[in-house]
Amino acid sequence: MPEALATALATPGLPWLMLAIGLAGIVRGFTGFGTALIFVPVAGIFLAPQVVVGVITLTGIASTSALLPRAWGQADRREVAVLALAALITVPFGLWLMGMLAPVTIRWIVATVAAVTLGALVAGWRFSGIVSRPMLIAIGAVAGVIGGLTGLTGPVVILFYLAGQLVAQTVRANTILFLAALDTVIVANLLLQGRVEWHILLLALVLAVPYFITSLIGQALFDPRHERLYRWVAYAVIGLAVLSGLPLWT
Repeated sequence: MPEALATALATPGLPWLMLAIGLAGIVRGFTGFGTALIFVPVAGIFLAPQVVVGVITLTGIASTSALLPRAWGQADRREVAVLALAALITVPFGLWLMGMLAPVTIRWIVATVAAVTLGALVAGWRFSGIVSRPMLIAIGAVAGVIGGLTGLTGPVVILFYLAGQLVAQTVRANTILFLAALDTVIVANLLLQGRVEWHILLLALVLAVPYFITSLIGQALFDPRHERLYRWVAYAVIGLAVLSGLPLWT
C-alpha cells in the first residue's frame, strides 16, 4: 500500500491533473455536467488510456453516490434500465478496443467526441423526435463502447436522449442513474480483467479530494439568474481542455 501511494503521488503531471479535476468540479457544481469532457483530454497527455478510464470512472462513482437516493425516486427507471443493459453488453468491446488501439489514436477519438459534443452544446442542438425502445438500445450501446474506450460516458446520452422533451428533473435523475450504472459496469470489467491496480485506485482517491471540494464551491457559486453565463464559462473551460489535450502538442 505505501508503495502504491508513492506511485500515485509520483504520477507524471499530477499538478495538472489536480488542476483539471478541480476545474471540472467547479463546472460540474454550477452546470451539472462536464467532468469527463474537461478531465479526460488533459489526463490523456500524462496517463495511459486504461488509467484514464479507471480514474475517471472511480471518481465518478464516488462523486455520484450521494445523489443516487433522490435520483432513484425521480428517474424513469425502466428507460434507464434499457440504456444500462445495452451498455452492459458493449462496454467489454470498448475496453477491448482500448487495448487494441494506439494511445495517440484514442486521444484523437477523445478530442473528436469532446469537440463534437461541445459544438452541439454551443449551437443549442436538441433532439426533438420520439425516443423509441430501439433508439434507447442504440444510445446505450454506443455510450458503452465510447465509455469503455475513452472514459467519456456522458456525451452520447446527453446529446441524443436527455436533451429531448423530458422534464428537467427526470433528465437530471436519469443522467445520474445511468452514468452511475455505466461507471460501475466499466470498473467491474476493469477489475475482472485485472486492469485496476492499487496505484490507480489511490490516484482516483487523491484526485477525488479537490474534485469534491471544488464541486461544493461550484454549487455554492451557482446563481440561477446567471445560468447562461455559467454555461458559457463551462463551454470555454471544456474548449480549453480539448485544445490542450490535442496530440498535436505532445
